[in-house]
Amino acid sequence: MRRRLLAVLAALIVTSAALVVTLVVTSGPAAASPAVQFTNPLVNQRADSQIVKHTDGYYYFTATVPEYDRIVLRRATTLQGLSTAAETVIWRKHSSGVMGAHIWAPEIHFIDGKWYVYFAAGATDNVWAIRMYVLEGTGANPLTATWTEKGRITTAWDTFALDASTFVAGGVRYLIWAQSEPGIATNSNVYIARMSNPWTITGTPVRIATPTLDWEKRGYAVNEGPTVIQRNGRIFLTYSASATDANYCLGLLTASASANLLSASSWVKSPQPVFTSNASTGQYGPGHNSFTTSEDGQSDILVYHDRSYRDISGDPLNDPNRRTRVQKLYWNADGTPNFGIPVPDGVTPVRLQSYNSAGSFVRHYNFRARIEANVTPLADAQFRIVTGLNGGGTVSLESTNFPGYFLRHRNFEVWVERNDGSATFKADASFFRRAGLSTGTGSDAAVSFESQNFPGRYVRHSGADLFVQTATDATSRADATFTLD
Repeated sequence: MRRRLLAVLAALIVTSAALVVTLVVTSGPAAASPAVQFTNPLVNQRADSQIVKHTDGYYYFTATVPEYDRIVLRRATTLQGLSTAAETVIWRKHSSGVMGAHIWAPEIHFIDGKWYVYFAAGATDNVWAIRMYVLEGTGANPLTATWTEKGRITTAWDTFALDASTFVAGGVRYLIWAQSEPGIATNSNVYIARMSNPWTITGTPVRIATPTLDWEKRGYAVNEGPTVIQRNGRIFLTYSASATDANYCLGLLTASASANLLSASSWVKSPQPVFTSNASTGQYGPGHNSFTTSEDGQSDILVYHDRSYRDISGDPLNDPNRRTRVQKLYWNADGTPNFGIPVPDGVTPVRLQSYNSAGSFVRHYNFRARIEANVTPLADAQFRIVTGLNGGGTVSLESTNFPGYFLRHRNFEVWVERNDGSATFKADASFFRRAGLSTGTGSDAAVSFESQNFPGRYVRHSGADLFVQTATDATSRADATFTLD
């Protein structure tokens, strides 16, 4: 019996060790994951957007409405489905007093079996007396839950405070938010505190970010809208900076998951913004983001708002056209997030990973197409698969950071060039999307691209550069196969 118990214990130790190894492996830098594609904008006239994927199989969406008078929710089983999902009003502003004006930036969280919505609100007699408040919802479906007001989140100062969010690390629940601190000449800074329950902080709040850099002080000196994504043993906290016009952008704080998160020195600010306006793609003022995951759980998704134009007439707060957008969040080889650029409206892009050179992706470099690992900037390796310029059931691959430029072959070399509208260009930039020649599975994830005007020739790499060539043996078929990421 003793020997049997020892054997069982030994087996458990081996199993536990295997689990530890598995955990270590899966927490490392992310490899390529299956492509996810959406059509942007996801929801028009919705700002400060948050999407939560819940255990019931639904995505829940909430955001600021341009009237600033109510809190809305949508749900759908897919991210794209939120675009047309019915919207439910779960709470309206008070007719007088506090919570009577400027209903901003709601966030929904499921904590200890109940739903909680954090939001900011002013008062009818002082719309700028912005403070943070909490609703509690009882019921499985928050759209039909019974909601009660839990009141205001009390902080160290009775000052402008907004953008409450919450996360758990090391078994401890924290609140993060933005607030104006007496004695500091900024509009808002980012703070963190422990929580004793979902509507109460405990202990002394810690200021972890102050707008000190040039790109954080354009229009207004602002750090606001904090939110967290955790990966690779680190906590990445994004925040929004500057005025809410085209200057609005995302900054990043990073802390070790094992650090004392209530110490300001644990948080390192990136010196440059990680997500900014992009005139080439027509996206301005991206910010106030959240994170969610794809339907298959294999990709992280960046959720944010922006505008499709730079110039705003009057106060940006009175402009209703911030809209919710989504795109894939990528991860660098060192385990840090790569936000890329706000992609053009329409279908989101993908990366084409070489089938036989793992970790290398199709990119343009001085407009020559090639494969390369660790592509910088990320957008050089992102392409939109669109209807073929030459029709006939073909596709074309449009550059993300150079809209209107397409992969095309010229003298059988593959380049990224501007569509000149000619019949030759359209034919050279049109390809039949085939099942990956090296797999033959017909999977959407493994593809090959056959030239329309030179049948039997495929986009393939020879060394690092891309060509349009025949693929008649195992090596060339592998060279002509790509997986979508």
